[in-house]
Amino acid sequence: MTAHTIPTNDGATLHAVTSGPDAAPVLVLAHALGTNLHVWDGLLPHLPDDLRVIRYDLRGHGQSDAPPAPYSMGRLITDAETVMDHLGVTDAAFLGLSVGGMIAQGLAIKRLDLVRALILSNTAARIGNAKLWEDRIAAVARDGLSALAPSILSRWFGKLPHDAKALTAMLTATPLSGYTGTCAAIAGTDFYTPTSGLRLPTLGIAGSEDRSTPPDLVRETVDLIPGSRFALMRRAGHLPCLDDPAGYAGHVTRFLRETGHIR
Repeated sequence: MTAHTIPTNDGATLHAVTSGPDAAPVLVLAHALGTNLHVWDGLLPHLPDDLRVIRYDLRGHGQSDAPPAPYSMGRLITDAETVMDHLGVTDAAFLGLSVGGMIAQGLAIKRLDLVRALILSNTAARIGNAKLWEDRIAAVARDGLSALAPSILSRWFGKLPHDAKALTAMLTATPLSGYTGTCAAIAGTDFYTPTSGLRLPTLGIAGSEDRSTPPDLVRETVDLIPGSRFALMRRAGHLPCLDDPAGYAGHVTRFLRETGHIR
């Protein structure tokens, strides 16, 4: 694995990690709000060896810089562009989880040269509403992420997983500016119309126990794209890559093979 520090055009830096053969087809992974690129650690051993996998920390998360909030979705999409352009990537498959899936939609709308296939996991064209996110921002600013962590993990999983302590640590390590800044980006995003104009291979993945982006919401978004596919993972929540990494990797790998991205 190779770590990269990537400068953006607004003075921030983004942290990315690449693994796999340099000349192999690329899979880009964009994580959820309040997590970081290590949310994918358990998935990697189950993916094919003939993939170049690029993971990066969203701005305000992990080892990427955390500029002052708020952030815009346009800024988060530009960050994804910056990572891929810096690493010389085109025609990648892009897997976005939760807010990462919103970034994936926006990137495909803006730069179809970068994205040849989408995997939209536990996400939607619009998630919640402005008031929900305004309330979340106010609660985080008032009480901190540690106080809200139990309720956030409950929405993610329904029943807390065995590694709840590690997930709580990941969530609460997120800088407040990164968390609230990304909340603001989600609050201002509605991709229903532009996503309905996309024409590229797309897989939607949902978890049956996900209370943040329920299966019907994920399916509604994926159905906007003609010819898309949908997979429901039973007994999985908002982060199915943690609930069942082998099963999750199976859906991803089959899709990449069926679309000709890998053999």
